[in-house]
Amino acid sequence: MLKLAVVRPLLAGALAAAGVVAGANMALAETTYIRGNDGDPETLDQHKTSTVAEAHLFRDLYEGLVINDSKADVIPGAAESWEVSDDGLTYTFKLRDDATWSNGDTVTAEDFVFSFQRIMTPETGAKYANILFPIKNAEKINKGEMEPTELGARAIDEKTLEITLEQPTPYFIELLTHQTGLPVHKASVEEHGSDFVTPENMVTNGAYTLVSFTPGDKIVMEKNPEFRESDSAAIDRIEYLPIEDRATCVRRFEAGEVHSCSDLPTEQITSLKERLGDQVRIAPYLGTYYFALNTEKEALKDPKVRQALAMVIDREFLAEEIWAGAMLPAYSLVPPGIGNYEGGGATVEWAEMSPLDREDQAIALMEEAGYGPDNPLTLEISYNNSENHKNTSTAIADMWKPLGVNVTFNVRDLSAHYATLRDTSDYEVARAGWIGDYSDPQNFLFLVESDNTGFNYAKYKNPEYDALMDQAAAEGDLEKRAEILRQAETVFLRDMPFVPLLFYSSLSLVSPKLQGWEDNIRNVHPTRFMSLSE
Repeated sequence: MLKLAVVRPLLAGALAAAGVVAGANMALAETTYIRGNDGDPETLDQHKTSTVAEAHLFRDLYEGLVINDSKADVIPGAAESWEVSDDGLTYTFKLRDDATWSNGDTVTAEDFVFSFQRIMTPETGAKYANILFPIKNAEKINKGEMEPTELGARAIDEKTLEITLEQPTPYFIELLTHQTGLPVHKASVEEHGSDFVTPENMVTNGAYTLVSFTPGDKIVMEKNPEFRESDSAAIDRIEYLPIEDRATCVRRFEAGEVHSCSDLPTEQITSLKERLGDQVRIAPYLGTYYFALNTEKEALKDPKVRQALAMVIDREFLAEEIWAGAMLPAYSLVPPGIGNYEGGGATVEWAEMSPLDREDQAIALMEEAGYGPDNPLTLEISYNNSENHKNTSTAIADMWKPLGVNVTFNVRDLSAHYATLRDTSDYEVARAGWIGDYSDPQNFLFLVESDNTGFNYAKYKNPEYDALMDQAAAEGDLEKRAEILRQAETVFLRDMPFVPLLFYSSLSLVSPKLQGWEDNIRNVHPTRFMSLSE
């Protein structure tokens, strides 16, 4: 760090003399937004996506029936209006007459029917298809029990789309803001297959089009001239930079090489606030940071072990010392303040116990399970490359030592880490995080349903839990539904397949040149609603 601090001013002076300072380049391209992102996308197929880093990209490339604006409010997107039947089962969307694909084709109701059928088709391999299971027959189609044509989505005419649900779903409109509800261009998918995502083949219906994608370097987008509100999009070009090392993004931000960073190294927050003031943005965020415990591994099959590992962790220390007060201690899976959860969620029974009493009880549980300093347990913690995750994992490894737990570490980049969690069982303890796709407890509790193969990283299988989630899905009374979901969360906390650690805050750096960035609980910032100034 000291070496960089000494060299950077000298290097900047040399570059300035040569007339090629990065800041000067940015000044020349006044409408180019240089945007730091958490990492490279694993996919640019919206039906196979799952990460926040990918969501930022899709939000600029495509437009769903509804979208989030700069404040995360739900507003009309490709659909200008919609109606809901009295029984809450049928949604009828009227698409905009001027909704157009980037190649000039008209966006039609059939495009959305094709897209919803595609994500449910088992051969697509959509890990996140279950987010759309509220649509009639969606789950049966995804499991190969029905044909895609039997999905509850049909085009009444070119501009009228009807969606029928299995049961009333109070969060359905907000759910459609997620990237899995985005349309694909049917002709491009049929012609190019999986290659429809390449820059030369991609056809989008959002404010921007894909120009290039160089892994490890940048993703370039340019304004889509066919987009109906293209003239009102003030930023002409976006360069997304995959910067997994948060400190690197900070350095580039301070050098004037990026306009925003999507995350920050927590150990620098205090000094960043002193240096950069209100350019440091910290806001409440609807998300939970947790460790997944792979219940297929022998030692982690025992709920006593899982409970002990969870119990001994000092979350207040993590929140204040590791995350510099930018996170809140979590003793439940569902974050506070979420919608449709009247009375609040469940909490672990030991949340109010003193740290010493919790440690004693955790040691006793480990002894019952046959582990301790005389018979140690070795566990591997996997996490994606970030100093924040490294510091958290290292601290927890120290907290586990009194239990007789020895820890090794496995570090991967963002896309490889999550691919491992979704597609293999080659891990024991894995760092993960979940950001709410919509403000409803179901969006957190569904993660460990036994058939959620894409996100049930713990491989947790509990018929009691699944039955409660099914019961909640069929309950139309929001108060009764909240009580059922609370029962499900109580079962979760008893079995502890995930160890909730912290509730998120979003951490960003935002240049004063970037106008229109609104802090919000979803941390969504569509480029089309922002502008750049001198």
